[in-house]
Amino acid sequence: MAGEQMKPVASLLLVLNFCMYAIVLGIGGWAMNRAIDHGFEIGPDLKLPAHFSPIYFPMGNAATGFFVVFALLAGVVGAASTISGLSHIRSWTVGSLPSAAASATIAWTLTLLAMGFAWKEIELHVRNAKLRTMEAFLIILSVTQLLYIAAVHGVRRPA
Repeated sequence: MAGEQMKPVASLLLVLNFCMYAIVLGIGGWAMNRAIDHGFEIGPDLKLPAHFSPIYFPMGNAATGFFVVFALLAGVVGAASTISGLSHIRSWTVGSLPSAAASATIAWTLTLLAMGFAWKEIELHVRNAKLRTMEAFLIILSVTQLLYIAAVHGVRRPA
C-alpha cells in the first residue's frame, strides 16, 4: 500500500487519535482540578512536612502526579499535531510531510513518556477507574500514533 491508498488509513488514524487525545485531556483535566481542589492543605502557622511533594494527587499513588502531568502534555501536543496532520491529509504532498511527521513524532514520544508513567502507576496498584481509563487510552495511543506516523509516510514522491 502506498500513495493514495494510505490516505484513508491516515485520515482514520488522525481522527481516532484526536478523539483519544481529547478524552485523555478531559480525564487529565479532571484529575488536575481534583488535585488542586482537594490536594495538600496547610495552615499559615504550620511548616511543610519533610517529604512533601508538590505533585501530590489525593487519588492514585506516588506515580499519579507525574502520570497526569505528562499525560496532559502528551494530550495537548497530540491534539495540536492533528492540525498539521489535517493540512497534510488535505494536500497529501511530499512538501507537507515533514511538518506532519515531525509534530506527530513529538506527540508520540511524549505519549510514550506518559505511557511509561502509566505502567509505573499500574505496578503500584492503587488508583481509581478514571485513571485506569486514561492509562488504557495512553497505551492504545502509543500504538495508534506510531501507525499514524507510518501511514503519513505513504506519500509518493513525484516521478
